[in-house]
Amino acid sequence: MAYRQDTTQMKRTRRRRLEVDDVTVVEPKTLKTAIAGAAVGNLMEWYDIGVYAYVAVIIGRMFLPDGSDSARSLFSLGVFAVTFIARPLGGVILGQLGDRLGRQRVLAFTLTMMALATFLIGVLPDYSKIGLWAPVLLIVLKLMQGFSTGGEYAGASTFVTEYAPDRHRALYASVLDAGSNLGAAIGALFVSLLQLNLSDQFMNGWGWRIPFMAALPFGAVALYFRLKVEDTPAFQAAQEAQRNADEEAYQAVGAPKGVGALIRAYWRQLLTGIILVAAANTTFYAVTTYMPTYLTSTLHYDPVSGNLLIVPVLVILSACVPLSGMLSDRLGRKRVLQIAALSAIIGSVPAFLLLMHGSTWSTFLGLLVLALPVALYLANLAASLPALFPTESRYGGMGITYNISVALFAGTAPVIMQGLVTLTDQPLAPAFWIMLTSLAGLFAARYMKESARRPMPGAMPTVATQEEARELVATQDTNPDLDLDELSDLLAADDLKQLQTAR
Repeated sequence: MAYRQDTTQMKRTRRRRLEVDDVTVVEPKTLKTAIAGAAVGNLMEWYDIGVYAYVAVIIGRMFLPDGSDSARSLFSLGVFAVTFIARPLGGVILGQLGDRLGRQRVLAFTLTMMALATFLIGVLPDYSKIGLWAPVLLIVLKLMQGFSTGGEYAGASTFVTEYAPDRHRALYASVLDAGSNLGAAIGALFVSLLQLNLSDQFMNGWGWRIPFMAALPFGAVALYFRLKVEDTPAFQAAQEAQRNADEEAYQAVGAPKGVGALIRAYWRQLLTGIILVAAANTTFYAVTTYMPTYLTSTLHYDPVSGNLLIVPVLVILSACVPLSGMLSDRLGRKRVLQIAALSAIIGSVPAFLLLMHGSTWSTFLGLLVLALPVALYLANLAASLPALFPTESRYGGMGITYNISVALFAGTAPVIMQGLVTLTDQPLAPAFWIMLTSLAGLFAARYMKESARRPMPGAMPTVATQEEARELVATQDTNPDLDLDELSDLLAADDLKQLQTAR
């Protein structure tokens, strides 16, 4: 009873002053190691996806030899979309585990599973060897990939944003998406080099398997870097608080929520995130995944020329994503996301008209116009989505938000866009799907809570140096990016934990 009275009194007299020891300082070396460990897995994920995208036409012939060209294209893109059926399940399960067991342990698992599935696709016998088992096993392996990737981006973005200083969170988070585009570019370049140096007969018969098999050693190197990184300070602090607290204090510092409780508590944040991810990834997958098929099947480019036009666009996109992150840290998440949505709405039709013009320069320019909103979207999403949820439920919330959206909209985007072309016989049709999803994203961004330069929900402010920590404490009463009422709740919970431990 005395303890309950003490805790009740403490809640009435919450400590509102922030002290230097309350501020998390992440040293530059630790930050670089953490970001590298997260980014290599994201690069690996998009290398896998990129390779599949650039040999999708070959896979259609190898695993559905009796189908028409349109049927093969839809089959290969449909198999790609199947990956996203498993992503929500992976996001839910791995997200829950990430909030309970730790971000780093789950991210090591996702990387291992992803690399293994990609390698097995490379050694999978085709239809001529095992008949219908070939497409069935291909789908199984893509489901395995989807389950693992369901926890990858959600975990990696959670990991980086919990490590990154508040003032530069979008810049550091943008490294993940720069790595995504770079991974897709590496996959495209690898396939293109094989196509240039191998005969069509060899490439169609066995050569297409080489980049898939290369995923195993590539994944082993990436796993080594990921295992060198400790879990995030925010997660470690939450775990320590939960270990030291009794039932009442445990609820005060926050406990990981189950799926149902998480949805009930954060359904608005989940819905906002789902719409934003749909808008961003429809455009992203149009550039990175659908374009090889569109240029080859609809505009009748030869595979090598189409791939080589996309590679420099992906490299430029990778370079622009960090610039978008810097812009977001300066102007705010909402403003840059709204600019991204407007640029997709305004630029989609002109971009596809340039692609349809048929010359090399116009195709390249059209791809760049489509890539602009992608660059603006990506760095912002990586920083914005984790900030929708508190520490104890962040991985789980991200897992649900991101993966439900990509399953419903992003993973199906290539199939939807190709289906629209087939249904309407209009090469311009994909532009209208991009415009529709970005229109929804424009409204979602407007109602999203601004998180730029502010501490992550449920966490203390994070800075890069002790000098920044002292400056933050000295200016806390006039700093518009600090919510002292919210911080006082966290400080009171920390005091409650210390009181319980002392008793």
